[in-house]
Amino acid sequence: MTDFLIINARLLTLAGDSAPRRGAALQDLGVIELGHLLVRGDTITHVGEGVPSEDLIKEGEDIPIIDAFGRVVMPTFVDCHTHICWAGNRFDEFEMGIKGATYLEILESGGGIMSTVRAVREASQEELAEDILGRIGLMSSIGTASVEIKSGYGLTTDDELKMLRAIHDASQDVTQQIAGTFLGAHAIDPDQPNFVETTIHETLPAVVQEFPGITCDAYCEKGAWSVEETTALFEKAIDLGCPFRVHVDQFNALGMLEKAIELGAQSVDHLEHSTDEGINALANSKTIGVLLPVSGFCLNDAYARGRHIVDAGCAVAIATNFNPGSAQSPSMPFAISLACRRLGLTPAEAITAATYNAACVLGIEHQVGSLEVGKKANLQLLEFDDERQLAWEVASGSPLLVSIDGEVIHLLTDGGHLEEES
Repeated sequence: MTDFLIINARLLTLAGDSAPRRGAALQDLGVIELGHLLVRGDTITHVGEGVPSEDLIKEGEDIPIIDAFGRVVMPTFVDCHTHICWAGNRFDEFEMGIKGATYLEILESGGGIMSTVRAVREASQEELAEDILGRIGLMSSIGTASVEIKSGYGLTTDDELKMLRAIHDASQDVTQQIAGTFLGAHAIDPDQPNFVETTIHETLPAVVQEFPGITCDAYCEKGAWSVEETTALFEKAIDLGCPFRVHVDQFNALGMLEKAIELGAQSVDHLEHSTDEGINALANSKTIGVLLPVSGFCLNDAYARGRHIVDAGCAVAIATNFNPGSAQSPSMPFAISLACRRLGLTPAEAITAATYNAACVLGIEHQVGSLEVGKKANLQLLEFDDERQLAWEVASGSPLLVSIDGEVIHLLTDGGHLEEES
């Protein structure tokens, strides 16, 4: 199905200001109570209210017509923070956590990130790409069409490049949009005495030579990269023409939030322990705060003060942080539910954060994140007629339909759920 018309839909268009949404704009989903939408090829070519006019489809054209029967049609999700390029598993550490070990204790004992690093180093580029494709397929079936994927489990020049090449290879085999991010500063490798200097002056330049303009990321935390080390990395990234993001304030507020904003970060991610001063700095900047509530759910029930962050005037996005150690969920609907239940966002705010604002984090808001003429036909038809059900439900089922670039990659038709007319 490449051309199709959806009728009788509750359309969440997310149409509005081109800047990241904040304040009252986070609540505005651009709702058309009863509308229709036409897709031709990979593009949305018409969005309208009420019944479509007779001349919308040319006489004699055989275009499938999907009756939404009042159900919600909305943009697909943009998962702007994931670590889905990994090998191996961390089931033993999962049990350690159940028995009381903290995330930082597991990290300090040689587990955590470093256990996945060892598995990734042993894996081939082809094996990593195959694992990515499996995870992408699962994510797309529950409404995610655009995914950011970080490296960071290699921690050597060769292994970081292997990860980024695997991410690139996977992106060539799927319809989904994939954005690779260099996270060579994910941990400190204790077996490399000059690890920080090597990452900044050898690995980053080698990555930029092969992937010009790639986004650079770092994990600034006690036991990982310090504020000074992270700053030096970002200054080098700026010199090389790379945008940058940072994991910050997950367990401790070290001052990197304010420094990253000063340097011009695209986003600051986590924010579980951000101070009032840091949040105020974020509110008065163009940087987007990415909230990752699945991490709090999986680790320690520590969550960012989402309501306070939004009310302060910050632009926010939410993402799954899907990874093998601290956020083992591919589900953006679950992240939306947690954002409401634990961070205090309203359903409308969480939906905007999971679509349009998340697209802004990746710089793809002119292509996806809203249902507007000329944008990619990345949309989903939900089972229900009230979008608040996305937040109300936990571990819900798949959408009835997912379209990516106009290609219907997921379709439920059994039981009379979805009706096509000719």
